[in-house]
Amino acid sequence: MKFAAIIAYTDDKEKIAAVRPEHRRYLTSLIEEGKLAISGPFTDDSGALIVYEADSASSAEQLLKDDPFFKNGIFQKYELRPWNPVLGNRELLPG
Repeated sequence: MKFAAIIAYTDDKEKIAAVRPEHRRYLTSLIEEGKLAISGPFTDDSGALIVYEADSASSAEQLLKDDPFFKNGIFQKYELRPWNPVLGNRELLPG
């Protein structure tokens, strides 16, 4: 099941830039494990959308909390919601 996280970042752009390589390595590992559908920052760098692939909301939340951006205080707040994609890139859609 997919869970969409809508995330707000800290305003500390230097901190974001410093931790971003580690954050992206983490996200790459989630892709390799089949636990990440898609992710990316908003164009104003105020936050991001991350769509996890997880069995439960608590599992998806743990993936978010294991992220270096969360651990380093870059994720200031987030909303995590179950998501049911119906149209889009066929690679992202169920079955």
